[in-house]
Amino acid sequence: MAVIAIAGRKGGIGKSTIAGNLAAEFDAMGHSVALLDADPQHSLAAWASQGEGLLSRCVQKVEPGDTDDMKAKVRAASKSADIVLIDTPPGMPEIAYQAALVADLALLPCGPSPLDLFPLKDALNLALKARAQRRAKKPRIRFVPSKVLMNTNLGRNLTSSLESMGKKVLSGIGQRIVVAEAVSAGLTVREYAPNSSAEAEFAKLAREVLKVASR
Repeated sequence: MAVIAIAGRKGGIGKSTIAGNLAAEFDAMGHSVALLDADPQHSLAAWASQGEGLLSRCVQKVEPGDTDDMKAKVRAASKSADIVLIDTPPGMPEIAYQAALVADLALLPCGPSPLDLFPLKDALNLALKARAQRRAKKPRIRFVPSKVLMNTNLGRNLTSSLESMGKKVLSGIGQRIVVAEAVSAGLTVREYAPNSSAEAEFAKLAREVLKVASR
């Protein structure tokens, strides 16, 4: 069993998109998944409500700003799910911190803009604070390039910029219209476009994440 927190101090960097599509890839691998929507905007729950796919069965809302509710739902979900994913809000550092305290792995997505790197440092510091509090090697911390236009200078340089911050970088997720189309249909990319380049990116990322989280 693994608990994975997806965190960031900036909105619009693809946290919910990554969480939902990782859930689909883990499910396809044969793992049972619980997906906790701890963002007060409940983007994941809204996404799930648009269709009748996987997300409609595995997304659970967490009461806005309620760290006790989040921790209780993590404990409950861990009893029945192989993998628990926590989508944390950008503007509530305490929620992200508490998620990191119970997580095996903290994923920190970052967009290609230089302005995305500044709040990423805050998210990294929260994860490091949680690890120091636990006096352990967990949560492990990995960066995820997100919404990247791969054929641009910003896209090509993002990985090296992230590596300079001292943590390993996983495979990136490109900016692709099929991802938005899948959300509109209430489906994950795997359900909506299973043979697409976007799905291949999420599948690759899921394999990497599972390898790190299961150590």
